[in-house]
Amino acid sequence: MKIFKVKDQVEGGQKGYEILSEKMANGAKTLGLATGSTPVEFYKHVVASDLDFSDMTSINLDEYVGLDESNDQSYRYFMNEHLFNAKPFKVNYLPNGKAEDLDAEVKHYDSLIDENPIDFQILGIGSNGHIGFNEPGTSFDVTTHVVDLADSTIKDNARFFANEEEVPKQAISMGIASIMKSKAIVLMAFGANKADAVAAMVNGEVTEELPASVLQNHPEVYVIVDEEAGAKL
Repeated sequence: MKIFKVKDQVEGGQKGYEILSEKMANGAKTLGLATGSTPVEFYKHVVASDLDFSDMTSINLDEYVGLDESNDQSYRYFMNEHLFNAKPFKVNYLPNGKAEDLDAEVKHYDSLIDENPIDFQILGIGSNGHIGFNEPGTSFDVTTHVVDLADSTIKDNARFFANEEEVPKQAISMGIASIMKSKAIVLMAFGANKADAVAAMVNGEVTEELPASVLQNHPEVYVIVDEEAGAKL
């Protein structure tokens, strides 16, 4: 892991953008994308840049079960607002949270990842160490799957909804094995509530009880943390 300590989330977004720009200059064609508050500044830097994504493919980490792209809390809506509307790609793939057959959707998404190997994957990390929606206890061998969200994740995400009861209880998520196939991974973490998870990810035991710890086994990981998130490194 290569660790970058930055002043704040804005500087972290800039560093993430610089890594992306370098990877695209070296031929990256497929981007693995994340949602939530962590990558917002990264997307702002990307949108403000002259990078051209018209020949690029994106594959998102996850989507809530039960929400379609018209719902302003869906991850498709988020990506449209923060990136896709300003920077059109050749094609954008996200799990279909409204799929009638979730098992079939999971298999379909795995096939998309196999057909479009991810060159550059953006990740955040949950306060419990999750990546994507892969909660503690998730097997490192799992590919795309339907996840029952942990109470801590529901609480973390409740700030985006009117109340906690409105937060979906399931999501479709790229699995840990799927994420680990990515050629390069950039994980960003900001804020004091991420400090314990970041320290355990970098210096702790590799264990399924802290999903992000698996990144110690990946050959090319960049960790971008602000002063608070990196305080215990």
